[in-house]
Amino acid sequence: MTETSRIDSGPSATPRALAHVVYRTRRFEQQLDWYGEVFGARVQHRNPAMAFLTFDDEHHRFAFLDLSVVDPDGEEPSTRSWVGIDHLAWTFASLDDLFENYRRCRAAGIEPYWCVHHGLTISMYYADPDGNQMEFQVNAFDTDEACNRYICGPAFELNPVGVEFDPEAWLAAVAQGASLDDFRERKQHEPVSPIRGAVSALL
Repeated sequence: MTETSRIDSGPSATPRALAHVVYRTRRFEQQLDWYGEVFGARVQHRNPAMAFLTFDDEHHRFAFLDLSVVDPDGEEPSTRSWVGIDHLAWTFASLDDLFENYRRCRAAGIEPYWCVHHGLTISMYYADPDGNQMEFQVNAFDTDEACNRYICGPAFELNPVGVEFDPEAWLAAVAQGASLDDFRERKQHEPVSPIRGAVSALL
């Protein structure tokens, strides 16, 4: 297959935009100050372990995990708690596109390691062969205004980590006549996903 034909036959459902970057840091306050100065970023939500910031209409462009709180004794790379980028997030246009991408990747033997409804977004997390992590997401609300109200409101404060879901269960429901859009609103806030257990234990 030529390079041109490979590109022409690429997937139809691809991300439409880079949504945000999440960092791990041991200089939490300094980072918030720096991004506030450099990007004019404002804090949308903050708790003892993390903060979410934005500089435009998007609900968040940056998030920071405070390692001095989450993992105060972890310093070696083998603990996966060293400072730096935790993951990049990519936004899809719709749940249909997100799940089309899920099915295509699954057929190629590529599975998400974490599927979670954050309340704010429906997200699937993947890791590339080098272990770089990425989030594929769809906003749970139709407008930027609704997303911003949610991230600044009590439901997100109650559980900013999220509730896990099984994409196969959602697809099975769709096969029985449901719509993927039926799952956009998170109707329960527990149990908090244990994959970020060190974070959720502090909330």
